[in-house]
Amino acid sequence: MAEQLSKLCIQHIREGVCCCCSALRPRYKRLVDNIFPEDPKDGLVKADMEKLTFYAVSAPEKLDRIGSYLAERLSRDVVRHRSGYVLIAMEALDQLLMACHSQSIKPFVESFLHMVAKLLESGEPKLQVLGTNSFVKFANIEEDTPSYHRRYDFFVSRFSAMCHSCHSDPEIRTEIRIAGIRGIQGVVRKTVNDELRATIWEPQHMDKIVPSLLFNMQKTEEVDSRIGPPSSPSTDKEENPAVLAENCFRELLGRATYGNMNNAVRPVFAHLDHHKLWDPNEFAVHCFKIIMYSIQAQYSHHVIQEILGHLDARKKDSPRVRAGIIQVLLEAVAIAAKGSIGPTVLEVFNTLLKHLRLSVEFEANDMEGGSAGSANLNTSAKDSDEKIVQNAIIQTIGFFGSNLPDYQRSEIMMFIMGKVPVFGTSTHTLDISQLGDLGTRRIQIMLLRSLLMVTSGYKAKTIVTALPASFLDPLLSPSLMEDYELRQLVLEVMHNLMDRHDNRAKLRGIRIIPDVADLKIKREKICRQDTSFMKKNGQQLYRHIYLGCKEEDNVQKNYELLYTSLALITIELANEEVVIDLIRLAIALQDSAIINEDHLPMFHRCGIMALVAAYLNFVSQMIAVPALCQHVTKVIEIRTMEAPYFLPEHIFRDKCMLPKSLEKHDKNLYFLTNKIAESLGGSGYSVERLSVPYVPQVTDEDRLSRRKSIVDTVSIQVDILSNSVPSDDVVSNTEEITFEALKKAIDTNGMEEQEKEKRRLVIEKFQKAPFEEIAAQCESKANLLHDRLAQILELTIRPPPSPSGTLTITSGHAQYQSVPVYEMKFPDLCVY
Repeated sequence: MAEQLSKLCIQHIREGVCCCCSALRPRYKRLVDNIFPEDPKDGLVKADMEKLTFYAVSAPEKLDRIGSYLAERLSRDVVRHRSGYVLIAMEALDQLLMACHSQSIKPFVESFLHMVAKLLESGEPKLQVLGTNSFVKFANIEEDTPSYHRRYDFFVSRFSAMCHSCHSDPEIRTEIRIAGIRGIQGVVRKTVNDELRATIWEPQHMDKIVPSLLFNMQKTEEVDSRIGPPSSPSTDKEENPAVLAENCFRELLGRATYGNMNNAVRPVFAHLDHHKLWDPNEFAVHCFKIIMYSIQAQYSHHVIQEILGHLDARKKDSPRVRAGIIQVLLEAVAIAAKGSIGPTVLEVFNTLLKHLRLSVEFEANDMEGGSAGSANLNTSAKDSDEKIVQNAIIQTIGFFGSNLPDYQRSEIMMFIMGKVPVFGTSTHTLDISQLGDLGTRRIQIMLLRSLLMVTSGYKAKTIVTALPASFLDPLLSPSLMEDYELRQLVLEVMHNLMDRHDNRAKLRGIRIIPDVADLKIKREKICRQDTSFMKKNGQQLYRHIYLGCKEEDNVQKNYELLYTSLALITIELANEEVVIDLIRLAIALQDSAIINEDHLPMFHRCGIMALVAAYLNFVSQMIAVPALCQHVTKVIEIRTMEAPYFLPEHIFRDKCMLPKSLEKHDKNLYFLTNKIAESLGGSGYSVERLSVPYVPQVTDEDRLSRRKSIVDTVSIQVDILSNSVPSDDVVSNTEEITFEALKKAIDTNGMEEQEKEKRRLVIEKFQKAPFEEIAAQCESKANLLHDRLAQILELTIRPPPSPSGTLTITSGHAQYQSVPVYEMKFPDLCVY
């Protein structure tokens, strides 16, 4: 009995002590303990939670301790795997966080983030998702003042790892990845707004965030197939990691500023390189479209610079990889061209042209190193890949150039033209030492194609602006006439710059136009600047067309472009003097086809005759001289009946019958100089110069060019049979050598008559030939004389003595011999 009484007493004492201890505990702990029910399935005790919230709002200084105690309980529950109590604790933290966003919340946030970190570190997906949801709620709270000491390094690393989750269960894997993306989005929203805070723009953070987002953006098809069949349209896009990642990526880039733009873009290149996403490059193009549309317009040039830099870094990669990067650059330029491109215009073109040269160099090396068999097949495959690179570069150059304003486009035209290799000069700035002849021709073609793209759509008010001498001289260089494709590109570039009224499409194809009025040609009165241009550069244009018609490798397209050139000059630049010069040029071409000093094939001779017919038909209707139109029409009608191979509709048709010779044709098949002069003279034109045959001017480059000099092929042409056509009484070129013939050959009277005839031709030439033509020929002779004199003077003239000393070389050693001033002899005018 006594023992039982003693046990009861001890029990009562213990209960009293416990009651006393409970009463002595801090109120915040009692309030926190009360929110947890005995059975976690019952959930948070709402009545006690309201009491805790009221206490926290009334005494905000206690928030720090409340948070610490909740964190202590949550950590214990996490370790003991009491998920129910963990959920209750996080729910309580979220409610306190939403209710008490004041200045005193700062210490409480540290405890909150510590608890979120504990959940993210756990291996249970539900707790990770729970911690992420709590962090997202916290990220949406706008704090009164930022906390500069708070860092989110752990959260960036942890959320990035969740984005790459490889859980075996597809549903759980998707859930964890979505949570990771939402967590990154929360970090971005919480940190990017304040530049003074330790932000996530540092490279170590961007190298984790950006690849995590791109990794999930890649999984679009996989996620779509995993979410459900197409018949379930109710699936929320927020449950798609790819869509959520893309939205987060856009938001991140939209918040990027000038100083941290590069840090956000460079990880994109690393991701694309690592996963080999440049070939094919659909995803790369998609990424950079997102970048260009998401960033602020004034920062577009930063992205373009980064792409150019990466292209330089990957210049030794396979052609398809380089082509993929260039196509990405094209898409970026297409978007940036609509806004601010910045100071990268020349840099873009310089880099692209450098890679164009590298591509041509690789192609040339592959062709030289190719061998028979399978290696030859690999070489051809590489060549086709390099052509993909070259076409991508040219397309990018053309698109970029076409979106530039006119003043910048003219600079780019000069810039590209300065890169074109021209034989005999060192003005071009492109290194072609490793290309060889084949590579040099290839780079010429590529650069001219680029120039053609840039000049497309260019409209200059005056032709002088479009074709300055510094641009026209290298463009019309004989070095760019050595191949039919080069000549085609040169003519097409000229057409782009000359055609200021969009008439070229109406002139497409060489043909006999029945009525030019039906074409509705647009033209304006020739301005003074254009007239001055033709006086200065007309002979250069005529010469290029004349020599271009006489090339042996011409094809139909060459004749079509030459015809278009003559027609555009007539429309855009022709006054009465220019019309006379163009007709003289046409007659000279006809004569060259008949005489055939260049030994052209019959097809080319007939092609020249067809070109002359088409142009004279066009110009006669443009100047509206009835007598000339009648003569041209009559010749064309006779050709249609007797010599259809002299007309473009027949000669350029397949299986056209060609004549064996042109010497025995009736003169009615040719355009006669006297008939043309009579027709134009009756309409008030000055036709004295028509009797002087056209002779192309000789330039200095002709003496340096590798091609046969025109001095050897062009001679002064006098009136042939008075009408520039053969007749029946033509004396044969071969004569029988007899005594009488030898006697005539040594007859001095005959020599005197020949000298008189030469003097007469020279006088007539100076009286009737255009001043520009005479000046050009005299200038070429004067330049040659000056060059010789300069060489002689350079060898004979020595510099005058100088007090500082004169350099002399004695026994292989350089010595300076000074001359005292008092011993030097000065001119009288220099002494006073």
